[in-house]
Amino acid sequence: MDLLIHQMNCLISPPNGGTMSENTSSRRTFLGGVALGGAAAVVATSPTAWAQAVPEKKTDAHGDVLRDAAMIWKRLPSGWQNGPFLGNGFLGVHVYNKGGEGNVLRFMLNHSLVQDQRGQWEAAIGYSRLPIGYLTLTFAGTVTAVDWRLDLERAELTGTVTTTQGGVRFSALVLNQRGVLLVSTTPTPGEEAAAWGFTPLPSHTTRTIRLPPEYTGNPEPVVAEGHVEQPMHAGGGYTTAWREVRHGTSRVLAATIAYGYPDSTGVEEAVRTVRRVLDGNPEAQVVTHRLWWQRFYRRSLLSIPDKRLQRFYWIQLYKMASATRDGAPVVTEWGPWFPEAGNSWTNIWWNLNVQVSYPMINGSNHPELDAVTTTFRKYRENLELNVNPGYRDGKSYALCHPGDRMLRPGPRYVGVPGVSPNDHTGNLTWGMHNVWLAYRHSMDDAVLRDLLHPILTGAITYYERFLVEGADGRLHLPETRSPEYANASDATYDLSLIRWGCRTLLDSADRLRLDDPRKARWQEILARLVPYHQNEDGVMIGADVPLAESHRHYSHLLWLYPLQESLDRRSFEHWTSMRERWHGYSFAAASSMETLFGNPEEALAQLRFFIDGNVVDNCAITPNTMYREGANFAIESPLAAAQSVLDMLIQSHGGVVKVFPAVSATWAEVSVEQLRTQGAFLVDASRSQGRTDWIRVRSEAGEPLRLRHGIEGPVEVRDEHGRPLPHRGTDTLEIPLRRGRTAIVSRPGQHPSQPRDVPGDDSAPAWGLP
Repeated sequence: MDLLIHQMNCLISPPNGGTMSENTSSRRTFLGGVALGGAAAVVATSPTAWAQAVPEKKTDAHGDVLRDAAMIWKRLPSGWQNGPFLGNGFLGVHVYNKGGEGNVLRFMLNHSLVQDQRGQWEAAIGYSRLPIGYLTLTFAGTVTAVDWRLDLERAELTGTVTTTQGGVRFSALVLNQRGVLLVSTTPTPGEEAAAWGFTPLPSHTTRTIRLPPEYTGNPEPVVAEGHVEQPMHAGGGYTTAWREVRHGTSRVLAATIAYGYPDSTGVEEAVRTVRRVLDGNPEAQVVTHRLWWQRFYRRSLLSIPDKRLQRFYWIQLYKMASATRDGAPVVTEWGPWFPEAGNSWTNIWWNLNVQVSYPMINGSNHPELDAVTTTFRKYRENLELNVNPGYRDGKSYALCHPGDRMLRPGPRYVGVPGVSPNDHTGNLTWGMHNVWLAYRHSMDDAVLRDLLHPILTGAITYYERFLVEGADGRLHLPETRSPEYANASDATYDLSLIRWGCRTLLDSADRLRLDDPRKARWQEILARLVPYHQNEDGVMIGADVPLAESHRHYSHLLWLYPLQESLDRRSFEHWTSMRERWHGYSFAAASSMETLFGNPEEALAQLRFFIDGNVVDNCAITPNTMYREGANFAIESPLAAAQSVLDMLIQSHGGVVKVFPAVSATWAEVSVEQLRTQGAFLVDASRSQGRTDWIRVRSEAGEPLRLRHGIEGPVEVRDEHGRPLPHRGTDTLEIPLRRGRTAIVSRPGQHPSQPRDVPGDDSAPAWGLP
């Protein structure tokens, strides 16, 4: 049984990884001593009091950067591409006006748990995410103007709607801990009749590719007062419930979605949740919500002079925390925000999209957002279902795309090398690289022992069975698919993943002191695996298959980034010489690759080309920092671009922590705090007048610290108490640093200062529709 309707009402663990009881204690202390948004006391006043309070302006650097990063709407948004968005990893909400509806706002509701359960069809159809519906706020007059602000720090949309009959002031948020939309409205005279309604959407996959002729949508919804119940043919279903209460001239609406399978449609849970929020103390719920978001942002800080890019980065943190959690599903192409029109990307794509979305959570110090690791932990038994039935041996794992949030593919399997179709072979190993990054940034050996080593073993075991010895004595791989480009024997994409996988398994066995009988075979594979095929332009797609045209996916360069096996400028330049078919994540990857080559201006140029809204192959970033590919929508490219920003400021591959490795000369000042690196180090650093002043590194795991500091001239190395620390080296320092201890490296006479929002180009427009 997969009864899931309670998940959305569970209190999400606090960002610091504390328990619920710890969070409760901290919240009591906080409420007793600090005014939060004018609502410190949680004594019930009115259901709408939370929206009337004047926000307290934080005076710290985080408050400064978050206020600056607020998204603004002075024009009416028209849909997914330009509307404000709210979420808590489960419930997702978009706000906009549909063309032709001059007096209506739509609050599109979706939920990341809501999917079909008909496993006789492939995951994008049989396990398809399902559209739900939208709330409508209908005004007496036609909308003539809007003035909205999406406050990132409070995860709250506030503003006014002006109509020909008057206006409405509103505040809207999705309660972080309960998955409930709250909307407070206060109409002026003339708009007292503004009213809510709900329109359900057909419970039918919007995917059209390979849609079976026998497919039928789910039954018609059951409409009742204050809720709509949507049963599914497979059993269970989902329910949207809402209710509005009034207090004087103000009102507040609460809405939620509950999902159940196979025995419940969630109707009782949805109705009960709305009732408890409204009849309890909404103000206390909002205080808890705001406290979570304040703590979330204060886990790290990043400030640069390029304010357009700085705002973009902070919005991606907001987006990621709105879209995913370690207890939520892995993000689909749209996150939790199912577009009203839908398209064919109705589940989870593992051939790049997930893999490029999540790395940013590591450097930004947000392991609480790691849904990838928890998904593999919870559903690893389903990985064998992704292997073609003729090749299941109880030892091999694979991962198909699309798949569902439980790693189920439906009756569609990972390809068999040498047999067509032969796609998806690298998905699982690349997914394990995400888990490896999470491990390396935490150094939690339990992740290595219980998850990474056994699953990666299964992934390499699947590859291993197809390796064949050639006349050259080398091990070769029969034809596979280099994602989105061509079939090839000895596909570079797969060979690079095999190499990384074998090296990682050997390293993990040594780390865990495992006497693994397969070590000799992994060593043999590394010694005998055929080198990448090359021509005059560098590394090719595979044997006899050159890169002959623009390739958005960069799968043949995986060894360069993100695996960072080696550097080869020739191969990189050949790829970048053909950008006409690139998509957003191509520019993000190119930017990150340039940081590895130590080319900050080129890295910034690649990134700015993307975020400045340039259209390539009919693809572009959208005004709300989402992303479109033709008429299809996605979120992974902007998230990948946020990692590119981090790659300019901090790197830690190869056992060396590099501070400001690729900072543009135009960034004379930079301030970072608690950026996380491999080895479980937290790094603070400051740059002024074009040079690094000081670096502070705290060790969480006691791993060896090798620090490439970039400070010109002599340096001082001291501990957190100002005492000299022993060290070796000059440009790269080796500093023995025990768990919990701190090293400070600075120019003589420099001392660490408070993090700050550095000055920059404040004239750059806000994101949204300013």
